[in-house]
Amino acid sequence: MRRLYFLVPDAEKAARIVEELLLRRVPERRIHVVAKDHHLLKTHRIPEAGLLQESDLVPSIERGVAAGGTAGLVAGLLAVTFPPAGLVLGGGAVLGGAVAGAAFGAVVGPMIGISVPNSQLKSFEEAIEGGQLLLIVDVAKQDVGPVTELVKSHHDDVDIKGVEPTVPRFP
Repeated sequence: MRRLYFLVPDAEKAARIVEELLLRRVPERRIHVVAKDHHLLKTHRIPEAGLLQESDLVPSIERGVAAGGTAGLVAGLLAVTFPPAGLVLGGGAVLGGAVAGAAFGAVVGPMIGISVPNSQLKSFEEAIEGGQLLLIVDVAKQDVGPVTELVKSHHDDVDIKGVEPTVPRFP
């Protein structure tokens, strides 16, 4: 999957682009719009971006699992190297520590990430505050060209802002 970014001047144009994308069989769950005025999106029936698009939730989960797993692995290695109170610990302690640390990181990471704005959207903040809408479309790799061309050919005042190389497969 690839994530495409388009800056759209107004809600009417965004609604038309969304209709064209739906007619091209881009699923609605793959179309997200970020706007300063959320009421405007509801009025024009434009799919609003959710937490996964507006926050750093997914990268925070990844960082939490990596940091927690590493910390758990180190703790497990320390427990095997310096066993507490004469206990005999084997490789299960190392594996258990890594798994427990990764699980802890997977729980704590999103708690932090949900409150952090998406770092990919920082470059668009000024335009959004100025009244433009950010249209985010997740498409398969082979559909990047056709979708970009569709938007470009019908709407020359839409600013095409680029492609993010990978989008998480879930949810």
